[in-house]
Amino acid sequence: MVRLPVAVDPRTLSRSFSSRLRSPRLTSQLGLMLAVAFSVCLATGALSHAIQHPPGWFWWPSRPVGLYRVTQGLHVATGLAIVPLIGAKIWSVYPKLLRWPPARDLAHGLERLSVAGLVAATGFQVLTGVLNIARWYAPMGFFFTVAHFWTAWIAAGAILIHVGVKLPIIRRALTAKVRPVPAGDGWTRRGFLLTVGAAIGVVTLSTVGQTVRPLAGVSVLAPRDPRVGVQGVPVNGSAKGARVADKALDPAYRLEVTGPAGTRRLSLAELAALPQHTSALPITCVEGWSADAVWTGVRLRDLVTMAGGGPDDQVVVESLQDDGPYRISTVAPPHARDELTLLALRLHGEPLHLDHGYPCRLIAPNRPGVLQTKWVARIVVGRP
Repeated sequence: MVRLPVAVDPRTLSRSFSSRLRSPRLTSQLGLMLAVAFSVCLATGALSHAIQHPPGWFWWPSRPVGLYRVTQGLHVATGLAIVPLIGAKIWSVYPKLLRWPPARDLAHGLERLSVAGLVAATGFQVLTGVLNIARWYAPMGFFFTVAHFWTAWIAAGAILIHVGVKLPIIRRALTAKVRPVPAGDGWTRRGFLLTVGAAIGVVTLSTVGQTVRPLAGVSVLAPRDPRVGVQGVPVNGSAKGARVADKALDPAYRLEVTGPAGTRRLSLAELAALPQHTSALPITCVEGWSADAVWTGVRLRDLVTMAGGGPDDQVVVESLQDDGPYRISTVAPPHARDELTLLALRLHGEPLHLDHGYPCRLIAPNRPGVLQTKWVARIVVGRP
C-alpha cells in the first residue's frame, strides 16, 4: 500500500521540480520577449480604445484605409503570442514561488505581492482577450472594453515595478558570460527558446488568417474565417439579435437627415436615386478579424452638403436599435468628408442583407467595425 503524505513541505516540492536549465539569464530573456510583446499589445490596444472612445485631443486619419486592420490584427496576434510566453516565463521561475517562508521581510513581502498582482492582471488580460475574440461574453459579468482597457494599465504598472526591482539581476544575467547547461540535462537554453518561438509561430499561423486572408486556410484555430458569411462577409450582430427587423423592413422607413439646412426624410427609393458610388473597403472588427468588401451607396459628404453642413462638420449616425453601447456613432471630419465614406445600400453589387444593415449602413475607411453603424435611422450634421 502506498502511504500518501499528510502535508508537503514547499521546499521539498520546489526541489522535486528543479532543472538546471532554469537560470536568471533564461528568465531575463523570456522577460525581455514578454515585455516587447506586451508593449506592442498595450500600444495597439490603447490606440483601438482611443479610436472607439476618442478624448478631445485625439485625431485619427481616414487613410490609409487598412491601417486599423493592421494595428488591431497586430494587437490580437501579439495578445495570443503572449500565451506561450507567459507559460514559459512561469515555468522558468515557479520553483521560486514555492520558496519557504513566503516572505523573508516586509520588502520581500511587498515584492511577492507585486508579483501576485502582475500574474493576476496579465492572466485577466489574456483570458478576457481570448473570450472576446471568441465572442463568448457569458463568463464576463462586466463590460469587456472598459475592464480590459483599465486592467491593461494595471498590468503595465506592475510590469514596470517588477522590472525596476529586478533590474540589477536582469542586467547581470544578460551581460554575464554564458555558461552552457551541463550535459545530460536534456535541454539547452537555445533549444528551449527555439521551442517557445515555434509555439508562438504555431499559435500565430493557426489564428492570424482571420486578418491575413492568404493564411485563412491554415488558421484552423481562428474564430472567424474572413471568406465565410452572409454575402461573403462575416457578421457579428444579427438583425434578430438587435431586434430591428420589423423597423428595417417597414415600407414606411425613412432616413432622417438633420443639419443647418433643416431636416429631410428620405425613402429607400429616394436614397437609391441619389448619385451612387462604390468603395472597396475592408471591415475590421475589434476581435481581430477583417474581410474585404465592395460597397455601393451615397457618399456621406453628399448627405452632409444636403443638410447644409461643411467639410469641418462632424456627423452623428444613429441606428434603428433601441439600445446598445454602439447604436450611435460619431464620424469625425476626416472620415465624414472622405470620398470613400458611404451610406451603403449594396454589398458586392447586391442589396444589403438584413444582417449587414439593410436598408442602409455606414461604411468608412480606417474605422473599427463597431463604429460602422448598421440599420441607420438618423444622421445629424453639426460642429464638433
